[in-house]
Amino acid sequence: MLRNRAEEIITLVDKTKAEFTMHDEVISGNVYIGGGETDAMRFIARTAQKLQADHPNIRYHLFSGNAYDVTEKLDKGLLDFGILIEPANIEKYNYIKLPVTDQLGLLMRKDSPLAKKEKISPNDIKTIPLITSQQVLVRNEISGWSGLDFDKLNIVATYNLVYNASLMVDEGFGYALCLDKLVNTSESSTLCFKPLAPKLESHLDIVWKKNQVFSKAAEKFLQILKDEITITESGVAIPFYPLPPQPLITGSAKRHILGL
Repeated sequence: MLRNRAEEIITLVDKTKAEFTMHDEVISGNVYIGGGETDAMRFIARTAQKLQADHPNIRYHLFSGNAYDVTEKLDKGLLDFGILIEPANIEKYNYIKLPVTDQLGLLMRKDSPLAKKEKISPNDIKTIPLITSQQVLVRNEISGWSGLDFDKLNIVATYNLVYNASLMVDEGFGYALCLDKLVNTSESSTLCFKPLAPKLESHLDIVWKKNQVFSKAAEKFLQILKDEITITESGVAIPFYPLPPQPLITGSAKRHILGL
């Protein structure tokens, strides 16, 4: 425990030092973002890509984890922003609701009996072996959707990130209740995803500590993110501008830039 705390302190010191050594006229530095597994990270990536076009010296550091993992690092100052999948406790944070949603459903093998169905009803999950999220709020949401006592379902495993859960599904161990678009379900895959009916969707929020003092890089990122949200909610298409190829710097030119 002491070693983990020491590592957290070192990380925080390095982060603070980098923020104070940034050049005043050029926005550079690091933006630390944590979040659960969600296709909504594409929205964050588009924002970072737009910002990168004008400020190529900003670096992004991504941390993947469940809501508990993300908020723990956020509270310790190790992250600038957290992407939380609802339901989540966000009252103590400043937050913005992202204009995207994730759909919940059942991940299964294509040769399973339920794979023939278009949608999954509460009756379908009563007895099958389920692999579910560890988060209590998600379990409550499933109980509300199904009208069933969650503790009486046939829970054979829990997960905090879905990749390992998908391997267990692939081996025939059970069915995973999870979000769509996180696991390969293409024609070449042995797995498929079936949405829940009635439809169950999760909204997402980007959160940060109240009274947070941002670095210039994080402050600029938040500004561009707000602009992107406004554009998306207005219904205006967001064009994609790929970055031009970056020249490869080698030899004496590289040593000159590095001051060697």
